[in-house]
Amino acid sequence: MTLSGYPTAQNPLILRYHRMMDAFAKSDDERDFYLDRVEGFIFFADLDKNQKELDDLDEEIAKNKERYCLIPKMTFYETKKFMEGFVNEKVYDIDTKEKLLDVIQSKEARENFLEFIYDHLTELEKWQQYYHERSRIRIIEWLRQQEILFVFEEDLDLPRQLVEKLKRHIFDVKVPKDVAQGREALVTKAKTYYSNEALNPRPKRGRPPKQVAKVEIEPQLTMDMYTTVPAPIRLFLYLPEVNSPAAVTFSARYDTEADLLASLRGSSRIKVDAKLEALSQRLESLRHLSTRLTTIQDVTSEKEQKLIKAVSKEVVQEENEEETPGKGRRIMDVVKGFLPRKREKAKEELPADKKAPVVKKVTQIHKKPFKKK
Repeated sequence: MTLSGYPTAQNPLILRYHRMMDAFAKSDDERDFYLDRVEGFIFFADLDKNQKELDDLDEEIAKNKERYCLIPKMTFYETKKFMEGFVNEKVYDIDTKEKLLDVIQSKEARENFLEFIYDHLTELEKWQQYYHERSRIRIIEWLRQQEILFVFEEDLDLPRQLVEKLKRHIFDVKVPKDVAQGREALVTKAKTYYSNEALNPRPKRGRPPKQVAKVEIEPQLTMDMYTTVPAPIRLFLYLPEVNSPAAVTFSARYDTEADLLASLRGSSRIKVDAKLEALSQRLESLRHLSTRLTTIQDVTSEKEQKLIKAVSKEVVQEENEEETPGKGRRIMDVVKGFLPRKREKAKEELPADKKAPVVKKVTQIHKKPFKKK
């Protein structure tokens, strides 16, 4: 789409995808983000600026409505759709799925959803990948609706110096040969974003590649170079250094992932303190038990050592006794001193005065019955 009265870019606009993704995530009813059609810069209507600066910004936007595109705001329906799509497509554990669906229906669903995800690291990696892919489709679809010819700098496979030259000579018709070749590469790349596969990526067919450890390399992005930024907008330029999808939080409340993590730690501090208190009590009880066991073992070990010493001494004495008979005692005599005494089977003799009287047994005589003659 060409704009009258403005310089025309000689190649597709080079946009930062992760910066666009961050602006889309933070755009809501209280914050307005705009994309420039001429050079591709983003600016944010920061309400913390003074009133004079905000009035100048509103005047600039009103005069050049066709130049600036208001980035769409993420509605509650869209955020809910993002979360439900992830749960239904990527979460396989039934209990986890049910818990997440309950979280989505609660108040402050986005923050509660992120808190749950960050507590489950296996789901966090899948969520970041899913959110990156779905956001990419959403952004590409919006840019196509705006009829903007663009490329994402993160997708370019060009030398850094060449990309800087392309930004510097974006409005120049006559350029060096390497810049002209770079422009051709940008045009070819821009066509891929307008293909059907850009909005409906297909899984690759064939044998899956071998599992190799991923080596994440931070993209070498170039400096921001803009030459047509109006004076009222310079104070509102949005230029955060967002180099990875993990840095985009999906939360409108927190600007960076570090802020989100700090908030999550603060909200779970009470739970952590309770767990630490329970652990400390268990450790104290374990220490008490270990002390008692140590005392019992010490007493037992002393008795065992005495027994072992006595037995070993008797063994030595028996060996000497074989050479010189008549000396030493038997092992059992020593062991009996340490073993509990057995109850004697025989009854102890009682004093004479307390002895029970002896009862003699008398054999009964059976008399024959008398018969009368």
